[in-house]
Amino acid sequence: MRIPLTIIALLILNYVTGQKPQEPLLVRQCHDFDVTGKGDNFEWGKTRWNNLSKLDSGGKNYESKFKILYSSTGIYLLFSGKDNKITTKFDQDFENLFEGDVFEAFFHTNTRRPIYLEYEINQLNKELVLIIPNFGGDFYGWIPWHYENERRMKKMVYVDGGKMEKNAVINSWRAELFFPYKLFNPLENLPPKSGTIWNANFYRLDYDSGKGMKWSWSPIKNSFHEFEKFWPIKFE
Repeated sequence: MRIPLTIIALLILNYVTGQKPQEPLLVRQCHDFDVTGKGDNFEWGKTRWNNLSKLDSGGKNYESKFKILYSSTGIYLLFSGKDNKITTKFDQDFENLFEGDVFEAFFHTNTRRPIYLEYEINQLNKELVLIIPNFGGDFYGWIPWHYENERRMKKMVYVDGGKMEKNAVINSWRAELFFPYKLFNPLENLPPKSGTIWNANFYRLDYDSGKGMKWSWSPIKNSFHEFEKFWPIKFE
């Protein structure tokens, strides 16, 4: 009996990576709504939570998860994570937010080209927006030009159990985000239609233990920029 090549390929993938092949995450459609940081709009009931997996030993294994939706004008993303402390020194946009606590999202809209969007947000509601050209692991981010009006992100952070300030003791935090499609220019395969597939990844960095602990949706190893390992998302 001959075994189909597709099955052989899947078995090899399992053996090499130790990961099961990932079915595309279905991104449900929604109507546009205002972001508040709390993620309590009824539109979020159309989809489910997806867990992030802790990659590093040490520190606390804080619950970390996300939801995602899309409308005719953009993509909605909701992060949620348990936390004990706001560990960041960055209180301005477009600083090195990744050197403190952050949630991160990466959208690779055309997998034939090594260019993708990176977004970071911290508990102080500060953001970093980058287009990343990644050629053989050689990458450097470019910030958006004319980042205003219909190209600008909508973002709100909600902190539970403490104040939104550096070193505050808290219980958890959420980040509710809206990515307008015009922000993605000049990336390709936009706007997504029903059946469109992108690759994506969603992350968390937390420094409460004194060093950066990483969480990820897709199975990266050394760097958040291993875009070849991003998992697929499919628009409803």
